[in-house]
Amino acid sequence: MDPAWRQRGRGRGHRPPGAVGSEVRGGSESQSRFEEIRRSDQAAARRLATEPHSSSSEDEDEDDVSEEGGKRGKILQSALSPYSIHSGDADIRLLEKTRHYLHEVCQSGGVTCLICIASVRRTQAVWSCVACYCIFHITCIQKWAKDSIFLVSSVTDEDFGKKDHPWPCPKCRYEYSPHQTPTRYHCYCGKEAEPVPDPWLLPHSCGQVCEREFRPPCGHHCLLLCHPGPCPPCPKMVSVSCLCGKSSRVPRRCSTKAWSCAQICRRTLPCRIHTCANSCHTGDCAPCPRVSLQTCACGRQRAERPCASPEWHCDQVCGRPLSCGNHTCERVCHAGVCGECPRAGNRSCSCGKTKSVLPCTVDVPTCGDTCGKKLDCGLHTCSMRCHRGACETCRQDVEKTCRCGRYSKLLSCHKEYLCESKCNKTRTCSRHQCKRKCCPGNCPPCDMSCSRMLGCRNHKCPSVCHQGSCYPCPEMVEVRCDCGSTVISVPCGRERSTRPPRCKELCRKPASCHHSSQEKHRCHSGPCPPCKQPCQQQLPGCVHLCPALCHDQVLVKAADRAMLAGPWEQPSTPAFVRTALPCPSCMEPIPTACLGEHEVSPVPCHTRGPFSCGRSCGRTLACGNHSCSLECHYVTAVPNSDKTKAGVECEQCEEGCLKPRPVGCSHPCVLACHRGCCPPCGLMVRLRCHCRISSLYIDCVKFTSADEQGKQLLSSCQNQCPKQLACGHRCKLLCHAGDCDQSCGQRVKLKCPCKRIRKEFACSRARSKTDLVVCDETCRELQKKHAEACAAEERAALEGEMRKQQAELEAFEKRQKGRKKKNRKVTEVETEEGVWHRYKLRLLMPICGILLAVAVFCLLQLTNQEMDRE
Repeated sequence: MDPAWRQRGRGRGHRPPGAVGSEVRGGSESQSRFEEIRRSDQAAARRLATEPHSSSSEDEDEDDVSEEGGKRGKILQSALSPYSIHSGDADIRLLEKTRHYLHEVCQSGGVTCLICIASVRRTQAVWSCVACYCIFHITCIQKWAKDSIFLVSSVTDEDFGKKDHPWPCPKCRYEYSPHQTPTRYHCYCGKEAEPVPDPWLLPHSCGQVCEREFRPPCGHHCLLLCHPGPCPPCPKMVSVSCLCGKSSRVPRRCSTKAWSCAQICRRTLPCRIHTCANSCHTGDCAPCPRVSLQTCACGRQRAERPCASPEWHCDQVCGRPLSCGNHTCERVCHAGVCGECPRAGNRSCSCGKTKSVLPCTVDVPTCGDTCGKKLDCGLHTCSMRCHRGACETCRQDVEKTCRCGRYSKLLSCHKEYLCESKCNKTRTCSRHQCKRKCCPGNCPPCDMSCSRMLGCRNHKCPSVCHQGSCYPCPEMVEVRCDCGSTVISVPCGRERSTRPPRCKELCRKPASCHHSSQEKHRCHSGPCPPCKQPCQQQLPGCVHLCPALCHDQVLVKAADRAMLAGPWEQPSTPAFVRTALPCPSCMEPIPTACLGEHEVSPVPCHTRGPFSCGRSCGRTLACGNHSCSLECHYVTAVPNSDKTKAGVECEQCEEGCLKPRPVGCSHPCVLACHRGCCPPCGLMVRLRCHCRISSLYIDCVKFTSADEQGKQLLSSCQNQCPKQLACGHRCKLLCHAGDCDQSCGQRVKLKCPCKRIRKEFACSRARSKTDLVVCDETCRELQKKHAEACAAEERAALEGEMRKQQAELEAFEKRQKGRKKKNRKVTEVETEEGVWHRYKLRLLMPICGILLAVAVFCLLQLTNQEMDRE
C-alpha cells in the first residue's frame, strides 16, 4: 500500500467524512504555500553553496533550528493548528507533547537512546514504548529485556528461569511480558514492518494514516500520518449534554466533550439527610462533608462523626450471655445477635478419632488411643496417646544425606544435616565463588555490589554483581554556557563531549590584550576569538607605529614538551600555549647604498644602514685568473688604487690550477692557481699489460711522450703469452698486443691406419695436410694373414657344430625306432635327396668365412679410429 501522502486526494488538507470544523486549504493557497517553500529552499541552497559548510551547531541558522519561529516550527504549527481551536488546557498540554516528539524526531541527532546513550539515526531499527513513547534502538531494548528478566528471575526464583517475569521500560518502568519483547522493526503505527527510509517522510514512519484509537477511547481514530509520540486530542465534533444531564445537547470537540452547566447538583447524598452542594459534575456525588451525632453498632456509645460514615464500632467487648447461659459473647462491638455457643454440638477428642456430645461446660476427654497425627517432618506420625496441645518433635533416627549429596549420617528426623564443605562453583556473575556450606548446586545469585566504574567515569555501578557490561549511568548532569544563563541537561558522562548550549547574551569577558575594549560577540565557551584590531603601539628604535593585527594572545607551539614514554602516559604540558609576540620589525623603506657600492635601494627601517645587495663582489684576485665570489661586502679603500682589484676583505683564491694538461695526462697540476706554465707531471700511471694479467706502473711523463711503438713496448709484461691457439697449444710469443700467430710449430705424432707405423710432424702441417702416414706392404700382408686365420677358426667351429647336430639326430632316430611294436611291419621308403641337401655344407662354409672376415675388418677399423682420437 502506498503512503497516504502519495495517494490521490489524501494530503494534509484532506478532510475525512464526518470531521466537523477541520480546516480545508484551497488550491490557490496550497500552490502559494508550495511556491513559498520552494523559494526558501532555493535561497538556502544558494547560501550553502556560497558559504563554507560547518557541522558545528553554532554555525546553523537559528531560524531553521528554532522551535518557535523556524521553518520546522511553522510547519508543525500549521499541521496541529486544526486541533488547537476550541481545546481545553489538558488538550493543549497533549498537543505540546505531540509537537515535542515530532520536533525531536525531525531534528538530526535530537533522539537519544537512553540505554546506549547514542543518537538514533533515521536508518537504524528502533522500538517505541507504548506508555512514554520513548524511542530506543531495537537491539538495545532486546538486551535490556533479556537482562532484566535474568536479574529478576535470579533473585526471586528458587527454580531459576521457570517463571515468566515482566521487564520494565527503561524510562517510565511500564512493564511488558516476556512475549512482548520486540523481535521486528515496525513503524510508529505498527502497520508496516521494516519500513524503508524515505527522505520525504518522518524517520521510521510508513507514511500512512495513523488510525490508532484515541486515549481514552472515544470510538474515533487518529487522522495524522504515522507519527511518534502520543496522538493529539480527538478533533471530531459531537453533540453532548452537560455532566449532570440537565442542560440540552451542544456541539463540542470529542476530546473536550465533558462540560459542566455550572448549576448546583442537589442530589440526595447516601446519608439521606443532606443534598449535594457541588456544581454540575460527573459520576457519584462526593461524600457528605458534614458532622452529626451517631451511635456505635452496639448502642453503648455516641459520638460526633462525619456524616459520610454513619456505621462505626467502639472498643468494648460485647459481653452479652449466649443461648447456653453459661458463657458470654467475646466479640467486640457488633450489630445483631451474638450467635451460638462455640462449645455446643458434637466435639472431637484431641486426635479427632472419636466424637461425643457433651455440655458446653465439660471438656472433651482424651480417647486413650495412639495420637497418629503427622509430625512436622511429614514422614512419621505421633506415637503418644491422645493428648491435648501440639505433638512433640520427631526424634526418630534416620540416615540423612547432606544438602550437597556428598555425605550421609544417622540423625534425628527433626534435625537438618549440613556438611562443612564449601561450594567452589562460580556464581552467575562469573567473578565470585559461591563459598556456601553444603551447597545443593543451585548457587544463589551473587549478592555483592558490582562497584565497577561506569562509562561516565564519575559513578560506580550500584547494581549487584552481574555478567556483561554495566548499564549507562542514570544520572543527569547540567551543562551551562560560559556565562551560566543557559542550561541544558545531558546524561552523566556526556558532559565532556557535549558542547555548551548556545547563549544569546553578549560575552562579558574582559579584553585579554592591551586594547581597552574588544569586538562584541555572543557568549561562548573557551577563550575569546583573537583580537583583530591593529596593534598601533610605537615600535622600538624608531618613531613608527606597529601596523600589524593585535598579537598579545597568539597560539604558539610549546617547545619544552617532555617526551612521552608510551601511549599510556598523558602529556603534562599543552601542545600550544597562548603568549604575547613582540611587534614585527619596522618595514618603512629608507634609501641606502649597498656595501660594495653597486646600487642604492630602499631598505626597511629596522635594517637601515649599509647593506649587501646580494651580488658577487667581482674584484680581480691576486692570481689574475679569478674574481672575488663573496657576496657584496665592505672593502677598505686605498688611496690612488684601482677599485677593480681585490682588497684585504676579499677572499683568497683557493682553487687549483685549471690550465690544460698534456695529451694523455689525466693528473691535475699540483700547484694552486698560478701564473705561467705548469711543471711536468711527476706521478705514475697504472696500466694493464696486453695479456691483462699483470699491473704495470709507468711514469706519466715517459708514457705520454713515447710514440705508438714505445707505448706498446711499455705496456708489455715480457712474460709468455697465456693465450691458447686454435689447435689447443699455448702461444710461444712474449706478451703482445693483438691476436696470436696461428702457425703452431710444436711437434705431434701421427700413425698409419693399422697403428703400426708412427712419425712426428709440425702441428700446423699436421692440421693442413692428411694421409701423411700410410700403410706399407708389410702392413697389408699382416692384415691378410690375420683374416685367413680368422676364417679358419670360423670353419673349424662350424664343422664341430655340424658334427654335434648329426650325433643328436642319430640318437633321436634310435629312440624313435625302439618305440615301434615288434609285430608291426616297418615300411621304409627311400627318398631321393635333392641338390641343396647334398651340397649345403660345402656352400655354407665359404659364405660364413666371408662374413666373418668382413666383421673382423670393420672391428679393426673402429679400433684404429679410437686410437687416433686418443
